[in-house]
Amino acid sequence: MVDFSIVLAGLGDAFGLINLLFVIAGVALGQFVGALPGTGPVMAMAVAIPFTFVLDPLSAIAFLVGVNKGGLFGGAIPSVLINTPGTPDAAATALDGYPLARKGKPVKAMKMALFSSVTGDTFSDIVLITVSAPLAILALKMGPVEICALMIFAFSIIAGLVGDSMIKGLIAAVLGLFFAMVGLDPEHGTPRLYFGYFELFDGLPLTAVAIGMLAVAEVFRRLANIGASILPTVVIPKSQDARDKRVSWAEYWACRYVMLRGAIIGTILGAIPGIGSTAAAFMSYASTKQASKEPETFGKGNIQGVAATESANSAVMGANLIPLLAIGVPGSITAALLISAFKIHGIQPGPLLFEQQGRLIYGLFGAMMMANLMNLLIGQASLRLWTRIIGAPESLVFSTALILCITGVYISTGGIFGVAVMLIFAGLGFVMTMFGYSVVVFIIAFFLGNKFELSLSQTLVILDGNPAAIINFPVALALLALAVISVWWLGFFAPRKARLRAAGLDNEIDERPDPNNKNTND
Repeated sequence: MVDFSIVLAGLGDAFGLINLLFVIAGVALGQFVGALPGTGPVMAMAVAIPFTFVLDPLSAIAFLVGVNKGGLFGGAIPSVLINTPGTPDAAATALDGYPLARKGKPVKAMKMALFSSVTGDTFSDIVLITVSAPLAILALKMGPVEICALMIFAFSIIAGLVGDSMIKGLIAAVLGLFFAMVGLDPEHGTPRLYFGYFELFDGLPLTAVAIGMLAVAEVFRRLANIGASILPTVVIPKSQDARDKRVSWAEYWACRYVMLRGAIIGTILGAIPGIGSTAAAFMSYASTKQASKEPETFGKGNIQGVAATESANSAVMGANLIPLLAIGVPGSITAALLISAFKIHGIQPGPLLFEQQGRLIYGLFGAMMMANLMNLLIGQASLRLWTRIIGAPESLVFSTALILCITGVYISTGGIFGVAVMLIFAGLGFVMTMFGYSVVVFIIAFFLGNKFELSLSQTLVILDGNPAAIINFPVALALLALAVISVWWLGFFAPRKARLRAAGLDNEIDERPDPNNKNTND
């Protein structure tokens, strides 16, 4: 049980002036990069991590959390204005946000996105604060065998729910585990797969791999797609009714059940490693449309559609930290990047974190709640500013981002070798995305590779080479059974059922008479 004095000390650290300034800077930067299509908080966090070396651990992590929270709302801005999601999870927001903008209500749509984003994020943070510590205590009772089985189960879930297919997801996971083997063997300390490059003794640099596959690969893709028309057209009516520029309390309160449903969906999916905010946003949108008495209004400018998606994708953020803080497993790319930030400052995420770094963790919780408030205030004050920034030329935005990536990796790895690794993995990420292999699965498997290999080695020693001895570990046996079930369900049963449903629906549509088809033959 954490001492209450440690909780108060952590909250006192979080609400200090220096941390407040870093939270404000992070939220503002996150909203800025989120408003630029194709960048997003993941790229900003990946670039910013090397520059947090000199900061206090709490200030550095609070800054990165602020970037992530600000970016979640910032991605909704271009979705509403130009039907171009600033982040993948904002794609569902465009379904109703852009039609609202075309009706002359872009500010109303963006404010609803802001309010529902902060609501869902706050709900998720409260769940994180109340649930993560008890889960950490439970995780301390898990041995290497249970942890190994848990990771296998996590990989099966991630591979099935992320990407085009279970097979491609498993291939991406295996590829990530393979590249994690570069460097010293975690059990015996034997160098392997370094091919004479002694810079690889410590393994592939995490920052270079993350920035290469997430940021630089996306920069290359967007630069390759730039055509003759560079500047997007942003049309906002100069004269609007006052009601179209604000969200009244009655309108916000009318969406309370929609936001609650979205927050619950986002929190549940966010706590499961690898699912992500994009799936949560679309699932919340679909369930809201199904529960609505006027489903035909969705996709035509229904403000509840904006509330459903933004509350869900923002709720994922806090929930993603539940498996990270409780058992050391990142729930998303941003959580994986936070792991690297923790390690930069000599902190190992996992169940011992609450015991060894309780003051830091509760300082982080305080910074997260403070970031939610700053997200609301800064978003309210700067909506008009972001609508102007969104018109920046793509060529300027992405060339600047590429320079920042190279600079950040050069500083973090101490030389040009890290930049070369970044460019190699940027090419790999570009190719994987082109052929439908999930970069998300690869990155999570890469980050977990050493821990998985060590737990697997310890498991083999404990079982003494006898697989049947797993029966003495009922928790591990249950997790392995769940892994097999998830592979069958997500890889075979669910896709087959979806294909049959789609085929049946298509046949039903084909056989249904067209009411508009009138026989005009006399």
